[in-house]
Amino acid sequence: MTVYLAPSAAGSGVPESKAYLNGIDAPRILEPITMVIKLLGSICVVSAGLYLGKEGPLIHIGSCVAYFLGQGGSLRYHMNWRWLRVFKNDRDRRDLVTCGCAGGVAAAFRAPIGGVLFALEEVTSWWRSALLWRAFFTTAVVAVMLQLGKQFCAQGICGLFGEGGLIMFDISHAYGQFGLLDLFPVVILGVLGGILGSVFNKLNTRVTKCYIYWYLRKPPCVKVIHACLMAILTSACCFWLPFLVKCRPCPDLSDIPGYKCPTHGQTGNFKGFNCPAGQYNDLAGLFFATKDDAVRNLFSFKTYREYHYRSILVFFGVSFIFSLITYGIAVPSGLFIPLIINGASLGRLVGMIMTTTTGNKMDEGYFAVLGAAAFLGGTMRMTVSLCVILLELTNNMLMLPMIMLVLLIAKTVGDIFNSAIWEMYVKIKGYPILEAKPEPFMQQLTAKDAVTTSVVSLSPVEQVSTVLMVLRNTTHNAFPVIGESSTTGRKVFLGLVLRSHLLVLLKNKAFHYASSGSAENSKMLQFTDFAKPATGKSLKIEDIDLRPEEELEFINVRHITNGSPYTVLESASLAKAYTLFRDLGLRHLCVVPREPEEEPIIGVLTRHNFLHENLQNLFPYLMPKKQAAGKTILM
Repeated sequence: MTVYLAPSAAGSGVPESKAYLNGIDAPRILEPITMVIKLLGSICVVSAGLYLGKEGPLIHIGSCVAYFLGQGGSLRYHMNWRWLRVFKNDRDRRDLVTCGCAGGVAAAFRAPIGGVLFALEEVTSWWRSALLWRAFFTTAVVAVMLQLGKQFCAQGICGLFGEGGLIMFDISHAYGQFGLLDLFPVVILGVLGGILGSVFNKLNTRVTKCYIYWYLRKPPCVKVIHACLMAILTSACCFWLPFLVKCRPCPDLSDIPGYKCPTHGQTGNFKGFNCPAGQYNDLAGLFFATKDDAVRNLFSFKTYREYHYRSILVFFGVSFIFSLITYGIAVPSGLFIPLIINGASLGRLVGMIMTTTTGNKMDEGYFAVLGAAAFLGGTMRMTVSLCVILLELTNNMLMLPMIMLVLLIAKTVGDIFNSAIWEMYVKIKGYPILEAKPEPFMQQLTAKDAVTTSVVSLSPVEQVSTVLMVLRNTTHNAFPVIGESSTTGRKVFLGLVLRSHLLVLLKNKAFHYASSGSAENSKMLQFTDFAKPATGKSLKIEDIDLRPEEELEFINVRHITNGSPYTVLESASLAKAYTLFRDLGLRHLCVVPREPEEEPIIGVLTRHNFLHENLQNLFPYLMPKKQAAGKTILM
């Protein structure tokens, strides 16, 4: 489904949502078909037992739902509501998608506050005070719906769906006190999480690039075969590896309510796989459980020496390798749960070593939670939102100081080596993201220096053949409209007209008849005619079919011209122009001369004019050598 119906549904979808909220309108990333395939594909991926999660796809699904509503529905799918047309502008649409991302996190982790902070810290590029309560309202509705769904399925009519509460990994009963000496192993865990997280980012992006180059040379069916082989390999390893470890005698669980050994059923810590009565296979308890149950087993408290060192080390190695090579295949995939499993395994291993060698009194499950935080922080480089999400996942406020400490250490160590995993995937996918602050060397350039193309302008009333020629010979998405002053006769910059609006006029044959002396077009168009369709399939020049006599007609672009576009003087600092462009969410920024003599406009700056790579090619002598080398290492 992903390969043939919706290729944009592959991956987590977080880079796509982040790119859209940065002002990049990539095709098909938020279409309804992408949402449907993402949902069905996530179900299949989790059911297949691949080392992937559902959390990233749920964020993407939330963005798709919000984007669909922000378009006022869809005429193509016969779902169009008049009351939704109020959202048909860029700012409200971005706000809705931001709320959709927050709702996706709240649904995935049952963490409404964490969802709001995730949208603020990670995905959105423009944050307003009004957006805070809107995102909070969205996550509150998600939490209420989750609770209602749980109550509806409480009678068992939904199968395994509905079991458990709103807390996914409840360890509220765990003892969370710590002393000064306990900070030393926590610091070690944070450093290990930062190093291993950066290693994971580097290797995973390398593997994904290899997959991309390989897929380009092969037919699409290779992607399907590759995904099937990964599922078979994962299942084979998870089944046969428990045969390599020895059975362990069941511990005394009389003081731990709810634990049995061996465990019968689909959940539980102690699996009696290939073991005699009264014994259990500790590695089978991790491999034969679902990913969520494996995390619960690793987080379990008061289970001292439940796992052997060798079993935890094997499980960590297998989960690290499979999450490394699986994230990147052509299926909907999330990284949160695989990273939590990797970190919990690492933390449990460190906890076992510390409690055995140093007599540390902190529980092994406590180290597992901190290990999960360290690995997430070292990979995703988030702090506040991850901290709140983990607290809502575990329901243990006593762990707050340690989680904050380990997240800060892991992020600091990881930033030494490379960027966050999703920032690296944004670069792999080629999305031209604009960072929050301009590069320092932009202070030495002016806005005129960044103009690389000559101006292609139109007159207020232009012949259809001329407009067609301009649209066919250029790829610009906006054209300056230049007229003449009625008093001085000089050329005057009247504003910008969008390519998409010109195509709408041509498609509807809204011609202007100069002989009538009227300024009105022959066909009146409504505001909704110029709105972008919900399917993301905008008009193209190839869709225009005009007869030769129609090409001799004229069109009047005055009524569709933006008469007040944002402008900067040619002498303005490029850094200031960058800040203006990004903070206002612009798509075009006009550069005008200080003293207009012949042409009233010098050029139009777009996102690509501000990209680091383009400026580096134009002005390589301004690029610091260390910074250029660092950029090369990251790739």
